[in-house]
Amino acid sequence: MIADLVLDVLNYVGIVAFAVSGALKAGEKGMDLLGFIVLGFSTALAGGIIRDVLLSRLPPVNITYLPYQLTAISASVATFVFYDKVSRHRDVVLYPDAVGLGAFAAIGADVAFRAGLNPLAVIAMAAITAAGGGVVRDVLAAEIPVVLRREVYATAAAIGGGIYMLLYYSLGRGPALLGTTAIVVALRLASLRYGWELPRVKNTA
Repeated sequence: MIADLVLDVLNYVGIVAFAVSGALKAGEKGMDLLGFIVLGFSTALAGGIIRDVLLSRLPPVNITYLPYQLTAISASVATFVFYDKVSRHRDVVLYPDAVGLGAFAAIGADVAFRAGLNPLAVIAMAAITAAGGGVVRDVLAAEIPVVLRREVYATAAAIGGGIYMLLYYSLGRGPALLGTTAIVVALRLASLRYGWELPRVKNTA
């Protein structure tokens, strides 16, 4: 019962955080109110939709459950209204994005694990749930998705999938959800602070 409450809270935390992240990206690109809503909505819900389609959980929860949709839209509109104040802090988008990444990595791992998937699939679903919305956001904003070009992003979410399983077996579902969220957020923020990146091929052209 407590684990279900934790899961529900994390869902809303992730939706709000990613909706704000997507809406801030819309502001950076000079989009109008509709652009804020589209990017916020997509960033918040696309990862979960992709996960559910891959797991044959149809129709996806993020399409059928109205409170999730209304939460994403409300957070996007609020970001539009207060954008002038928020945008003074240029890196502000990184913090809600990190929180959303952690919350959705935990949720993706939980859904996959409880569906009986193997460990690699759990890790993959954690990464897809957490990073999928960000990929859609960047594509809509006409950018190469950050997950494909720099920074520890989807990697942090994938690590979260492994952490979830370890914590689940040692401490139970509720601590696994919270612990995974906290560790993924910490990894993401640390990667930003210290400039961690995955290896890349050097372009000599």
